Amino acid sequence: MDKQTVAVLFGGRSSEHSISSATAGGVLAAIDRDRYDVIPVGITREGAFVLEQDDPAHFALNPERMPEVADNGTRIRWPQPSGDRMLRAVLADGSSVDLGEIDVVLPLLHGLHGEDGAIQGFFDVLDVPYAGGGILDSAVCLDKHFTKLALSAAGISVAPGITVRQAEWDADPESVRERVRALGETVFVKPASAGSSVGVSRVDGGEGLDEAFRIAFHEDAKVLVESRVTGREVEVGVLAGRGGARARASLPGEVVLTTRSFYDFEGKYLGGEGVDIVCPAELDDDLIARLRDTAVRAFEAVDGTGLARVDFFVTPDGELVVNELNTMPGFTPISMFPKCWIASGMTYSELITELIEAGLQK
Repeated sequence: MDKQTVAVLFGGRSSEHSISSATAGGVLAAIDRDRYDVIPVGITREGAFVLEQDDPAHFALNPERMPEVADNGTRIRWPQPSGDRMLRAVLADGSSVDLGEIDVVLPLLHGLHGEDGAIQGFFDVLDVPYAGGGILDSAVCLDKHFTKLALSAAGISVAPGITVRQAEWDADPESVRERVRALGETVFVKPASAGSSVGVSRVDGGEGLDEAFRIAFHEDAKVLVESRVTGREVEVGVLAGRGGARARASLPGEVVLTTRSFYDFEGKYLGGEGVDIVCPAELDDDLIARLRDTAVRAFEAVDGTGLARVDFFVTPDGELVVNELNTMPGFTPISMFPKCWIASGMTYSELITELIEAGLQK
């Protein structure tokens, strides 16, 4: 079988640049090299497309050195719609080199300009196939305000909350504080369009609310404030179906907080204490079936086309409350999305292949 060429795209301009780079490290290490030729393309924090190292170890994630894409002087030249699919690089000395005709792009980007439909629209314009979500589902799912609207319209429970815009807060903060107080003793303040728990704060009894807004508004001019939902934190992976088939859901995994107040950035990515990841989750068969069905329904509610991790709260009385969907969830080998599919019978390498092949068929 002839190999297909995959451009693995990572980094980006968002605050999740390092997480995207770490995800790429995991994928570069596990992708099936007998099946695919790989061209690693990084996006610097300033937005330049550069030819990166094909070295998984270079993008390892650890607290001492967060990986990132540096500007090495190269520049990627993407194929044009009317021509071939040759990917080219202009090197630092000004010379140009042909890297290979790409069959598909695997975007491993998180946050703005990567998970919001922007890069998807870019490749649609270039007529270059890509894996993962499309423009609409990416945009809807990155903006948690619109995610909640779509889920509510489909009859899926979401956390009670309000949306606050920067202009509202600046004009009348006391009115906003009154609305927040109505949500209960404990609330979570989060940017509408950021992931990996970046910019998220827990506020108890109003203490630190102003600072929580300052942190969240630094990421986005639109902020969600949500009531605390008491329950187990359970996550389910979803993959789009092929050939008109319905999407399918993985076994669920559970985030168990032992000493942390919520599942923050350090707990997710830096191996911080106080969090246990249990996959598959210890749940009864009926609850597992309801979670998987609701995850697929949530995916369909946002017109999901690639993949998603659906995050739930399972309340003590058994209600399923969807917290959010991530269309490019954390994809490092220790991340929940791969763990859920590994528990469901796939290997990490097979999961990468599944995403690439689905992208080729779209």
